[in-house]
Amino acid sequence: MLTKEVLTTFLGWSTVINIVLLMMTTIAITQFRESIVKIHSELFNLQKEDLGRAYFGYIAIYKILIIVFNLVPYVALKMF
Repeated sequence: MLTKEVLTTFLGWSTVINIVLLMMTTIAITQFRESIVKIHSELFNLQKEDLGRAYFGYIAIYKILIIVFNLVPYVALKMF
């Protein structure tokens, strides 16, 4: 049975897991940038300058999706 408590617990853990994944991705991109850029530029035939924008866009969109689909519903359920 899907109750408010079950949904709140699910969204809470989903938020935590997604934030951890976001942090790990951000740390990996900032700390190992040269090797990641080299791999992606060879795999996808992209310029190194374009990859910087792609990484930033990926992180920004992922963060917005976490906020919209995990954090906001979690907070709304906790408030009521």
